[in-house]
Amino acid sequence: MQDFSLITAIAIALGLATAGGFLARAVHLSPVIGYLLAGFLISPVTPGYRADPAAIQQLANIGVIFLMFGVGLHFNLRDLLAVRTIAIPGAIVQVIAASSVGTGIGLAFGLPLRDSLVLGLAISIASTIILIRSLEDRGLLGTIHARVVIGWLIAQDIITVVVLAIMPSLGDHAEGPPWQSLALALARGALFVALMLLIGARLLPRILSLVARTGSRELFVLAFVATALGIATSAAAFGLSIALGAFIAGVAVSETETSHQVAADVVPLRDAFAVLFFVSVGMLLDPDAARANPGLFLAILAAVLFVNAAIAFAVAAVFPFPGRTALVVGAGLAQLGEFTFIVGSEGMREGLMSEQTYAIVLLVAAISIILNPVAFSTLGTLERILRQLGPIWRFVDRQGEIPEPQVPRSGHVVIIGYGRVGELTGHALGQLEIPFVVVEVNLDRARALNAAGIPAIWGDAGTREVLERCLIQHARAVCITVPDESTAFVATATARSLNPAVPILVRARTGGEIPLLRELGANEVVVPEYEGGLEIMRQALVALGFDPQEALHLSNAVRDIHYQAEAFDHPI
Repeated sequence: MQDFSLITAIAIALGLATAGGFLARAVHLSPVIGYLLAGFLISPVTPGYRADPAAIQQLANIGVIFLMFGVGLHFNLRDLLAVRTIAIPGAIVQVIAASSVGTGIGLAFGLPLRDSLVLGLAISIASTIILIRSLEDRGLLGTIHARVVIGWLIAQDIITVVVLAIMPSLGDHAEGPPWQSLALALARGALFVALMLLIGARLLPRILSLVARTGSRELFVLAFVATALGIATSAAAFGLSIALGAFIAGVAVSETETSHQVAADVVPLRDAFAVLFFVSVGMLLDPDAARANPGLFLAILAAVLFVNAAIAFAVAAVFPFPGRTALVVGAGLAQLGEFTFIVGSEGMREGLMSEQTYAIVLLVAAISIILNPVAFSTLGTLERILRQLGPIWRFVDRQGEIPEPQVPRSGHVVIIGYGRVGELTGHALGQLEIPFVVVEVNLDRARALNAAGIPAIWGDAGTREVLERCLIQHARAVCITVPDESTAFVATATARSLNPAVPILVRARTGGEIPLLRELGANEVVVPEYEGGLEIMRQALVALGFDPQEALHLSNAVRDIHYQAEAFDHPI
């Protein structure tokens, strides 16, 4: 009789994870919550089917490898260097401060020193996956705030990699005194990284290119999977964690000419096995751990939701960036995720963290993921409160000397946001010699525009003072091109109140925003996704031999129908 227990466990785990992820997204939560719930349902603490934890854990290790391989593959040093003045020192200070708080909580509740240290490290690291989802939902991706907080988390990732490198040297199997084990771990880690990156620079490009020339997709996938698993498991020979080995494997492959195809092919493998990793974490969820030690549970929860956010906000506020950037950093770091799970599981494997402490950390992580959208929804209220505290807000919102451009007195166009969309509009106006002024929240960009002879006002377009500085009362038109939906809404309403007659054209993220923007005063609303589809349709008709004017007429007709349908389907 064949044993199908492992296949049964995988099928049930993935089935429940699919259902849980779907339900989580239906209520606007991260799918990770659904995956954790799926693991909880097949865990030993719940009635019904119980999966074999050891078998699921082995598959979860593959999930860790592919997760860390993907992180290394997409590791973008340019993103970090672009905001290095705030992200690198900010992340270092924040991780040290948050780790100290977590360590202090552990010691205060009688945990051993090593357990407390790992606890502090685990709750100091936020999830990039959860963060990006929250930024997307709030329309903040592409803003300076998003670039700063993503760079911050990239710096956190690097710190985590270093932590993973030294954890085995501090575990129960470490030999010699701690300082000797730590020095040995760092030496082994440096040697391993040097060897793997050397192989990545010399050997991997040749191997992957040779396999790619065969034209066989399955051989190519097999080659990079073998590379990821091989380098990850070889890290164990150096006394390092497989998570660190997988990260280095990803960095090594990212330097090859085939990295883009690897990135595309690894996604389904990473997603499938990563789900099993989250399911395995969910199997360790135990509400009894919180009931057994409610004080420790509440202290860690408060540290993650409030203390971490306060530390991140305070550290970010020291740097000369917009006040909203500090608020976004604070909200973005008020959650835990995949790296917390990895650090915690590595700590438990090395005997550095007890199962009870890890179970409490898992519960706190799940709650923080659920509540993170709430943290982002409070940003507007917090900003209004801080603005009422004049001196404090002026300190938080400072960016150095504000440029004083020469704003046209009348007959000009106000362009709010000078990213790719705003720049195209400005270029066209410049060619036609139509005067315009730019409102830009990025101080460096505002300074560069003024240096190039383009009048630019630095500030938040949602405030009356900034728009009045643009002399919007005498403007010929207003173009709002920012990707941040909340800024677009507020700027539209403020611009309309300051100039009831000016034409206002607004960029929207989705069709569902059209009726609200029109209600707030927009004359025209443009959805880039729709416009891209309409242009592809028009070009396709021309390529098929249709008359260009006829294709343009049909495109305009479809545009009118589509925008009217959105307004009808989403009434105010």
